[in-house]
Amino acid sequence: MRTEYDFTGGVRGKHHRAMQVGYSITIHQEGGTTVTKEVVSPKKSAVIVEPDLRPYFLDSESVNKALRCLIPLLSKRVDV
Repeated sequence: MRTEYDFTGGVRGKHHRAMQVGYSITIHQEGGTTVTKEVVSPKKSAVIVEPDLRPYFLDSESVNKALRCLIPLLSKRVDV
């Protein structure tokens, strides 16, 4: 990260909830017309880690390790 970047007043995860619901993309073309792409949402298999958990789970490996420890406590497997 460059030293000239200033994130004072920035809010981490500000758009988190909106991104889970999905969003549309509007492309403004040179001729003045616009094209709106349909709602884009995260892939069905995407898992979003809440901001308060991120200090504990910095990468996929740490999340998977923790989840494997929980498997014996589950009552049954959920097939996707």
